[in-house]
Amino acid sequence: MTPPSRRTIMKSAAIVPFQAIRGTAQNSAIRVGLIGAGSRGSYISGMINKNPDARVTALCDVVPDQIQKAKTRIGAPEAKSFSRLEDLLASDVDAVLIATPVYLHPEHFEAAVKSGKHIYMEKPAALDVAGSKRVMRAADSADRKVNITFGFQQRYGGVYVEAKKMLDSGGIGKVREVHGEFLKFALRGDEPVPPLPRNEMEKLDQWKLWSSTFGQVIVETYVHNLDAINWFLDALPVKAIGTGGRTVEKRGDLLDHLSVTYDYPGGVQMTFLGSQMTPRWFRSNRERFIGDKGFIETAREYWTYNTGAGPVTEKSPHDISIDALAAFVRRVKEGKPENAGIRAAESTLTAILGQMAIDHKREVTWEEMMRSG
Repeated sequence: MTPPSRRTIMKSAAIVPFQAIRGTAQNSAIRVGLIGAGSRGSYISGMINKNPDARVTALCDVVPDQIQKAKTRIGAPEAKSFSRLEDLLASDVDAVLIATPVYLHPEHFEAAVKSGKHIYMEKPAALDVAGSKRVMRAADSADRKVNITFGFQQRYGGVYVEAKKMLDSGGIGKVREVHGEFLKFALRGDEPVPPLPRNEMEKLDQWKLWSSTFGQVIVETYVHNLDAINWFLDALPVKAIGTGGRTVEKRGDLLDHLSVTYDYPGGVQMTFLGSQMTPRWFRSNRERFIGDKGFIETAREYWTYNTGAGPVTEKSPHDISIDALAAFVRRVKEGKPENAGIRAAESTLTAILGQMAIDHKREVTWEEMMRSG
């Protein structure tokens, strides 16, 4: 039993003449609009606003105070303000950054695709199978001149790119097993428990506490690691089995720890560990690829390899989000777009597969998961 074939047509859109890129003059900065002016949206917009080839000219959020705070953080005091997604998408921006809550991603992505803007959307694609399929359909329908990128920064980070080259060249031989982990401090265990949300605004305030809006931690957070592993293995998992629980979390319904084992084609197993409750001073976020001739370890801050002569480590000079955003701007300016919609949804579905295995307390196959949505 194997997972569906990867749709190679979506790995990279055809190169088009620069003049064909909608709305962008060769000698002007790309006009960028931010949709969702929270902490992550402000952070990545601040990065992109420092790029000489781009400037943030519009912000959209349902909370006016968020917009004003974001303008200060980004350094874009003159940016236009919008409270409606539709109005920003109808404005003169060339590209949009989507950093809204996960449960809104499919709807907002679909609207952005229909608008014809270039899109950089934060991960994950969705929080369930149906939403992931909706993103796939929208990505498949997009104009091939439009650049569609998701916030899976490992794909663009220099340390990951170098590690992938070594793996692909056979530097560690045939991959036999893979391990990933994201262990971090996010919970003390004594956080106040809010009352259940009674309306849309309260639901929005609490979106990070509920699986119906957040998508469980493996889907919203650990999907970064899973995307990198899918990329390095150039494959999707066939099945998964896992377990998880709540040790200190009292709010909402999210797990605070989990363990999932995925089976990939070729007999390769990958184990993944996640935790939100480590001591404040402890954090481990990495992937390990073990071959018959050596191993590679990747992380956002460095990559290491050892083929028998001792470990060699290269550190990243900066946050790899900078690499991802710079690549996005460069592709828009040069007229060489990519459409990462399908692969982003596949990595999201990889996370959903693991969560389904935890929820059902048994092995779940990729095919079963896809039928469920």
